[in-house]
Amino acid sequence: MSEQRVMNRWLVVLGAILTQLCLGAIYAWSVFTPTLKADPYNFTAAQTQWVFSVGLASFALVMILAGRMQAKFPPRNVAALGGIILGLGYAAASFMGTSFIGHLICIGLVGGAGIGMAYVVPIAVGVKWFPDRKGMLTGLAVAGFGFGALAWVKLAGTWGNLIETCGIANVFLYYGIAFAVIVVIGSIWMVNPPEGYKPAGWEPPASAAGKSGGSIDVTSSEMLATPQFFLLWFMFIAGAMAGLMVIGCIKLFGIDALRSTGMEEEVASGCAGTAMAVFFALANGLGRIGWGIASDKLGRKASLFLMLLTQGVVMLLFYQMGFHVWLLYLGAALIGFNFGGNFALFPAATADYFGSKHVGPNYGWVFTAYGVGGIAGPLLGGYFQDAAKGGDPTAWITPFMIAGIACLVAAALALVLRVPKHHNS
Repeated sequence: MSEQRVMNRWLVVLGAILTQLCLGAIYAWSVFTPTLKADPYNFTAAQTQWVFSVGLASFALVMILAGRMQAKFPPRNVAALGGIILGLGYAAASFMGTSFIGHLICIGLVGGAGIGMAYVVPIAVGVKWFPDRKGMLTGLAVAGFGFGALAWVKLAGTWGNLIETCGIANVFLYYGIAFAVIVVIGSIWMVNPPEGYKPAGWEPPASAAGKSGGSIDVTSSEMLATPQFFLLWFMFIAGAMAGLMVIGCIKLFGIDALRSTGMEEEVASGCAGTAMAVFFALANGLGRIGWGIASDKLGRKASLFLMLLTQGVVMLLFYQMGFHVWLLYLGAALIGFNFGGNFALFPAATADYFGSKHVGPNYGWVFTAYGVGGIAGPLLGGYFQDAAKGGDPTAWITPFMIAGIACLVAAALALVLRVPKHHNS
């Protein structure tokens, strides 16, 4: 216990960022899809999205188990186990040859499970160390997830050229080793504070009414009986579906849209890759910090409304923006910024409405919405692109419209959110 009393709470943030840098590799998937669609792999667009979607679903489902595990085992052990599983999944994929099923299991099922095992730990540990700044903490804790995508995309692609020089199988092997080592290092600081810990000079708010923060602590079974859970759950589905659809298809959509204007395929591919690897990825990380800090001042409800409203509008406009390079970059940045906000606002809202004591397992249940959005978003994009036989940019209108409307509905739902009344509040 003495170690916990003297530990600087900012070390938790450092460990969280190191861990999340590796877990964000799932968002780097689009850098691999063009190679997997070509010889000798010959995956269809839908198959590449199946690997991504299974990874997201596995990620979301295993988070429920991880939330329960860290109540019984030291959080650092749960995080380290997640990093090792993630690393083994990617390393095993390097031996799968051209097998679609092999990649689906290793990167999708196993890799996604490793991400889910480690992801919830920095959030659950962090909100206990930072009850005074939950929005900021959740934003910082998961910022590495967004920035990690930039690092892994660029290493594999235009900066490191690892896919070209080493081959995609070796990239999976090298990445797997790196993920395991870095997450285990980050897990060192994943330690809960002493019972009853409060930051110096801070007192918990007397009531959850108003902006943010509350004095209730409910279990997952109690949470699942409230309408607030289902409102947050659908809102998260909409926000996740929009961002994950764009992550999964922006390279293919950008190439189709820019080629239709007469741009050479190689140039169009470079622009589309930049839209994802630079503009979306950087904005994704910044959005986690920006929306988290903003929500501590504006309140979670107002922040959720503004984030989902702007995301819905941009998704409705994104098809037209894709035909102009700088508008494609702008759209990618706005979608990435709002998408990143999901991962700061929803865990903080879970702690606000249902308490910090059980935030690990509770957020695991809320996060299943991410798995639903992760299946719906990428597969919608892949389905319409395959149906159009590829190359026809109009195939992307329908999935973008569906995601945009869903976000606008979710924004309306944010307006009716109310602090739940519990028998033990």
